[in-house]
Amino acid sequence: MPAKFIFAVCLVLCFAAGVLCAPKAPAATQIESRQDPAQKEMQDRMYKEANKKRQQDIKKDTDKLFELATELKAAVDKSNENIFSLEVVRKAEQVEKLAKKVKENMKEAFGPPQNVPPPVQVPTPFSH
Repeated sequence: MPAKFIFAVCLVLCFAAGVLCAPKAPAATQIESRQDPAQKEMQDRMYKEANKKRQQDIKKDTDKLFELATELKAAVDKSNENIFSLEVVRKAEQVEKLAKKVKENMKEAFGPPQNVPPPVQVPTPFSH
């Protein structure tokens, strides 16, 4: 159960600020319309490879984030209500930095925006 809780905390850290937004490509459509098909195919392959590498980096960093969060939980469990060691504070800072890095890396997709359906609106009790 603690491992699931830690994983859930990591996911919340990564996704809390809405990091699953569309990739940024300000003038990509204008540029692509002037490219020949061979250039476009090569550029698409480059985008695909860059995004694949980005995804591998995110997975590696998320694994590390899970490991750090587990170590942080163990360190907190060893401490008492009056004393937190410097190790606990440093672990928390490492978790925070890595979570921010993962979040930023998720935002930076390469290439034109993909056709992703918009998120489904969940009705709330007070929505009309």
